[in-house]
Amino acid sequence: MFSLLYLILAAFALGFLIFIHELGHYWIARREGMTVEAFSIGFGKPIYVWEHKGVKWQFCWLPFGGYVRIAGMEKKGSLEPYQIPDGFYGKKPWSRIKVALMGPIVNIVFAFVAFSIIWIGGGRLKSFSDYTHILGGVDSGSPLYSAGIREGDEISKVNGKPFKGFQDFLYAVMFDESNLQMDGQEVDYYAQTKKPYSYTFKFNSNEEAVERASSVMSMMTPADYLVYDPLPNRTTNPMPPDSPMKDSGIEYGDRIVWVDGELIFSLRQLVATINEPKTLATVQRGNETFIARIPRVRVSDLRINPQQKAELDDWQHEASIQGKLSELHYIPYNLTTDNIVEGPISYLNDRSEEQLPSGGGFRNSPQVQLQAGDKILAIDGMPVKFSYELLNQVQTRCIQLIVNREGLAPPVNWKDADKAFVNNVDWAALSRMVSAIGTDQVVKESGKLKLLNPATPKPWGSFSLPDDVNARFANQFLAQKKEIEKIDNPQERERALQILEENRNKLMLGISLINRQVAYNPTPVAQFSDVVNEVYRTMSALVTGYVSPKWMAGPVGIVQVMHHGWMISFKEALFWMGMISLNLGILNLLPIPVLDGGHICFSLWEAITKKPIKAKTMERLILPFVVLLIAFFIYLTYHDLMRLFGRFF
Repeated sequence: MFSLLYLILAAFALGFLIFIHELGHYWIARREGMTVEAFSIGFGKPIYVWEHKGVKWQFCWLPFGGYVRIAGMEKKGSLEPYQIPDGFYGKKPWSRIKVALMGPIVNIVFAFVAFSIIWIGGGRLKSFSDYTHILGGVDSGSPLYSAGIREGDEISKVNGKPFKGFQDFLYAVMFDESNLQMDGQEVDYYAQTKKPYSYTFKFNSNEEAVERASSVMSMMTPADYLVYDPLPNRTTNPMPPDSPMKDSGIEYGDRIVWVDGELIFSLRQLVATINEPKTLATVQRGNETFIARIPRVRVSDLRINPQQKAELDDWQHEASIQGKLSELHYIPYNLTTDNIVEGPISYLNDRSEEQLPSGGGFRNSPQVQLQAGDKILAIDGMPVKFSYELLNQVQTRCIQLIVNREGLAPPVNWKDADKAFVNNVDWAALSRMVSAIGTDQVVKESGKLKLLNPATPKPWGSFSLPDDVNARFANQFLAQKKEIEKIDNPQERERALQILEENRNKLMLGISLINRQVAYNPTPVAQFSDVVNEVYRTMSALVTGYVSPKWMAGPVGIVQVMHHGWMISFKEALFWMGMISLNLGILNLLPIPVLDGGHICFSLWEAITKKPIKAKTMERLILPFVVLLIAFFIYLTYHDLMRLFGRFF
């Protein structure tokens, strides 16, 4: 019901912007002494008509917009438009220019007023991810990852220009035909040091701008400020009754900062960390104690000899573990009975490739290769003395989590959000807390930092969810499976089905985390300037052919955007009204015969030549553009519907 209401509001908002545009034409036309024949509020068949001061006013069935009909806009009988008394072309060129200008001016003024109201009202609440400079996820198979760039690293410039947000990548690939260069800092959070980096994205010359942007964004995602807060517009954030986090001790206002050895910078990274086949080991090497994330694999994937298999069989018996040995989990290291490492064991990875356990640790991640003589003190924070205890402990995926207890804080200014993200955490204290996990000197609390009780994640299908939620998930899964089964290539189809099944069985913590909001409130002038620059960039990219028109939004797409804005808040809807209004005003000033800018050009031509343009000449100029404009709107609407169709089906 609410969605339908927002849809109606979105359509009326678009109609309102067109209405005030036409009202601007009407007002100045009356002031210039022109005869206004009709003012229509809406389109289609009139449902109510009245006359006021010689003007026919009417409400129509489709109340999304309107039009003004001024006398002398077209030829009547044998009379040329300029021969019609008090008609549009019967007035001086400057009068006509004022009438044509007033519609776009009203839209432009409305945009500035809308931006001013938002600014006075404290700005809009936006997601932290929209304006952060911090990377939240880096695809491990991407060239970016190979270059050493990781989650938590910062971006400072894109193509030499100051970085404002991840949408800068879209603008950069739209307007810079060369390769894309990203500059920033590699950050070691524990040591609180930074090291500059520079990376260049290379593209194929035949790729469209949108494809380039998609390629860039597939490699990385912005950081999330993950907190356990009440859900939007609610006072609670309930967990399922069987949530693994139910007894963890988490409270509202807690921010997830560390999970199983990894500093957490995004939801994507959190999900990947939970589902990665790793276990957290506390290791003693000489006089040093540290934690290491080491592989957790099935015994059937280990390349072990008969003697090693016999040892594992004995440990299974000592630990009273039921089931087949081949189906149990273990680590790819040969251990003594008191958990001292003798050497690595090769195993089959998820690509069925044989490999040895490796390090690959990078700054904030403890991916460490164990050495002969290392002693494992604990698994997932639980002390283990003997190898049969280690075997028993490694069977259950047990997650260690550290939160920063920040409370229900108000939204921070978007300019200070990254500083708050970094400075709110005592990284030295976090390092000490992490290094003590699994030892006899565990640190449960340090300042705002809190080590939660361990949690055992499980697949979403095992949660006690309401029947309607389970039914929705099941229907989504079946619909996706049907689409995948239509893929012709058998290898691609098999891989897609495998990914779908993996996603279905992904482990979850059973908690809804919120990406903390920031207060985005630039001045009206700054908002106005940003929209004007965006219009200019988009038009330039369209004219040069660097961006296809199919990516532009038509009427359906605009209503979708407005609908989304209303669903968020009034100020978000008002911003989009201002943005669309400014676009409408600027685009109508383009020197195209069918638009207001075309009428201005006709008037300027007459002012220069001192000769009025004949109706037949104007018709020859305007008619082709009318046809092109209608075709363009049909084209945009088609692609709007295709995107909408793809989203829902």
